[in-house]
Amino acid sequence: MRGFPADKGLEGGGGEVPVPDMMVVGIGGDVGMYALVRAFHEQYRTPAVVLSKVATRAMQDSAIAENVVVPGLDEVDVFLSTLEGIAQQHRDKVLILLTNADWHVRTVILNRERLEAAGYVLPYPSLPVLEQVSSKEGFAEVCDQLGIPTPRTVAVDVAKLVADGGRAAVPGLEVDLQYPVVGKPSSSTEWYYVDFPGKAKIHHIDSRAELDELLGHLADAKFPGTFLVQEFIPGDETQMRSLTAYRDTSGEVTLLATGRVLLEEHTPGTLGIPAAILVEAYDDAMEAATRFLDATGYVGFANFDYKLDPRTGQHVYFEVNPRIGRNNYYVTAGGANVARVLVEDWVLHRPIRPVRAVRDVLYTVVPFGLLSKYVLDPELKTRLKALKASGDVINPLKYDRDSGLKRRLIVEAITQNYRRKYAQYYPEPTATGY
Repeated sequence: MRGFPADKGLEGGGGEVPVPDMMVVGIGGDVGMYALVRAFHEQYRTPAVVLSKVATRAMQDSAIAENVVVPGLDEVDVFLSTLEGIAQQHRDKVLILLTNADWHVRTVILNRERLEAAGYVLPYPSLPVLEQVSSKEGFAEVCDQLGIPTPRTVAVDVAKLVADGGRAAVPGLEVDLQYPVVGKPSSSTEWYYVDFPGKAKIHHIDSRAELDELLGHLADAKFPGTFLVQEFIPGDETQMRSLTAYRDTSGEVTLLATGRVLLEEHTPGTLGIPAAILVEAYDDAMEAATRFLDATGYVGFANFDYKLDPRTGQHVYFEVNPRIGRNNYYVTAGGANVARVLVEDWVLHRPIRPVRAVRDVLYTVVPFGLLSKYVLDPELKTRLKALKASGDVINPLKYDRDSGLKRRLIVEAITQNYRRKYAQYYPEPTATGY
């Protein structure tokens, strides 16, 4: 048994309980996975093995995680056999399998019995729940039943477009929305496997001609899923919000955190992912998320994207990701370590008092000076400068217990490289964020 006691704060009290030897096995070596590995290391000194198709900069020269490169990791047989091999090597540890990619979440859930037999803890919802919430159409249906606002949406069945003539059928499609609009796939898992010119995580579309061209590309590529065309909610990126929740195996939402997005990433493959978040409490969003998770019987981490609509003053909800999200460290930085709720639930099997991340802190992966350029609100900018002065600005990659000289140089290079990315893809701030 490891010498680290579990946290206090249990319902009904109780003494300290040693935590068994654990190891995180992560899939995908991005910033979000490093943040998860860091949270476990901060709380329990847990070691980690992180699998990725290629060596990643976020994991390079880390003292707390071993990055194992596995070509073909997206192939199901390779994925499963690799995980089984790792489990065989570490049979003396509790193995916690974590990923931040929708397609890997789905693979894990589809192969739950095999992976649990190998010895893994799998803190994910059931397949029927995943099917319901991971589709943006399914998400909207649940929200509609619960009275949770969502944007007006036109769902385009691309397979039907192809059957009706492909690109030639696109101009006849009725889209009763005002431009600009936002285009995104209903299922990010299906999106992962399609390729076409100009593909991005999210598409901002200014005219019907642009929409027709995009749908033409999807028809040419024979995209098998549904593509959603949504009304654009006015406002720049500082009107975007993020909510992270954890609902445990007994049906209790034990973790909630909300934050104001200050800047999103703008490279095509990461467009829309928060690059900076200011932790702020939004009680209405926490209440809405709790109702949604309870109504669907969800288990595990979930990450909601939503936006403040200046026309109504309401929060409008776009989707829920069936995972913790790449930007998850804002939760730990805000005072609620994400590792703890999982370990108490799945490893120690005991209830805890629900926690909220409410510490006034700025999470950012970009240099503070670069972030300041894109925050146009003077009051908000003053607030950020105060956090900077008080030392409450946190980059998930900058971890004191993982700070060898080479590691520090690598992390600084990653951080400063955002200057080049924004200069190329989003050189000046705009009122719309694109």
